[in-house]
Amino acid sequence: MSKAKGEALAGWFDGRVGLFKMAKANLRKVFPDHWSFLIGEIALYTFVIIILTGVYLTLFFEPAMNEVVYHGRYEPLNGIRMSQAFESTMDISFDVRGGLLMRQIHHWAAVLFIASMIAHMMRTFFNGVFRKPREINWLSGAGLLILGMFDGFMGYSLPDDLLSGTGLRFMEGAMLSVPIVGTYLSFFFFGGEFPGTIVISRLFTLHVLLIPGIMLGLLALHMILLVYHKHTHEPGPGKKNMNIVGPPLWPVYVAKSGGFFFLVFGVTTLMAGIAQINPIWMYGPYRPDQVSTDAQPDWYMGYSEGLIRLMPGWEINLWGHTLVLGVFIPLVVFPMVLLAIWLYPFLEAWITGDKREHHLNQRPRNAPTRTAFGAAWIALYTVLLVGGGNDLFATHFHLSINAITWAGRIGFFVVPLVVFAITRRVCLGLQRRDRDKVLHGRETGIIQRLPHGEYIEVHEPLPPGERYTLTAYEQYEPLELPPAVDGAGVERKLTRKERLRARLSQFYFGDGGQIAKPTAEEYREHQESQHH
Repeated sequence: MSKAKGEALAGWFDGRVGLFKMAKANLRKVFPDHWSFLIGEIALYTFVIIILTGVYLTLFFEPAMNEVVYHGRYEPLNGIRMSQAFESTMDISFDVRGGLLMRQIHHWAAVLFIASMIAHMMRTFFNGVFRKPREINWLSGAGLLILGMFDGFMGYSLPDDLLSGTGLRFMEGAMLSVPIVGTYLSFFFFGGEFPGTIVISRLFTLHVLLIPGIMLGLLALHMILLVYHKHTHEPGPGKKNMNIVGPPLWPVYVAKSGGFFFLVFGVTTLMAGIAQINPIWMYGPYRPDQVSTDAQPDWYMGYSEGLIRLMPGWEINLWGHTLVLGVFIPLVVFPMVLLAIWLYPFLEAWITGDKREHHLNQRPRNAPTRTAFGAAWIALYTVLLVGGGNDLFATHFHLSINAITWAGRIGFFVVPLVVFAITRRVCLGLQRRDRDKVLHGRETGIIQRLPHGEYIEVHEPLPPGERYTLTAYEQYEPLELPPAVDGAGVERKLTRKERLRARLSQFYFGDGGQIAKPTAEEYREHQESQHH
């Protein structure tokens, strides 16, 4: 095509769509240059890898549960009855060119996808990025995470092997524990008695169509809001609440992101090539009367397993019906663990009453209570992960499984509180250290003797840029309840909600909740006293 014809076609297309004008307006969009923003990009790129490899695997996978006899390249399973789903997965692994590599890339990308989303979420949490106007983006990211977790669970259930079948049996038990409607839920999902004959085809539809479609919609919303609100950026000289400092989208950011995508793809492929994951031929096809040893879900669903294993096997029998609290209570706690961190931004906004927009990140040390809450949540998640693998910890470290279970039960309540207290104290200590650095300067290690014989260490004043970074944040004042009696002598009626908010505000921002940062007057007074 000649240059004139190409320009004419481009002009015709732009006149109807306007993409070139839009692109020209956005090519100079600024992106902050900080390594922590790459975590979210890893989540995005692994999602793309999952879609690409998933399309390839879909071409060869048969989501059917009708029984067949295996006659393939893997000799130990020859002549064994299995579902068509398991047989097609074996064919992908041993007969399709590049099939096993694609399977392993797909699985490793899913594991990295969830891991990077959790890391991205915690980076967002600790930096206070969720504050106005980004609450919707926070919730859309939370939706992507929970959908990704369940889509991963359904994905590794598709091969119909003994390990994934054990996971489906686990889910059936959770459904059956729901009072009154549990049996109906199980019959509806499995199409009859477990395992039924249609659950794999249903999981396949959910895994490749419904959930990814919803996730694509949430991802589009997430990216649109990201572009609309712009990135937050780290505090520092020249960085303010209403500006963005960093390289432009074109050509700097596009080149860096393009290279980073291929780096993520390459590392994922390398992991798939050298690290085996989900070897279904070692587990064999699923049979309801068998359970595989060392049965563990992928790590991101491990905390649900931990809830079940740590919960005592309580049951209540009433009027001929059994309420299995040992399963039902963990089923209720399961979403509450996630909701605790996802709904936290709205609790903090209610405590502060702050309606302003925020585009500067907070250093975690400057929000001690929030940082301590996040650390306590991670500690709780870790305790449940250990509880979900109590048998592996017992066998690998030669420990009593009962001791590990009881340690997990006690740790469920104690460890988050201990981690909360320690993290808060560490943050307050770091705040105090920053205050001293601003007022006294940096220690040089040089000892000087004064004329009257006293020895002191020489302190070097901080550069203005670093001093600004350490003080460029605001501190909330704790809420004070009004006097019990107003000016007319009438007793004020304060609601429990108002009292609770004031109490929490004191806990967050009172004397024990933060160290007052040095003011300009304090800095000048200190400098004058040093000169004298």
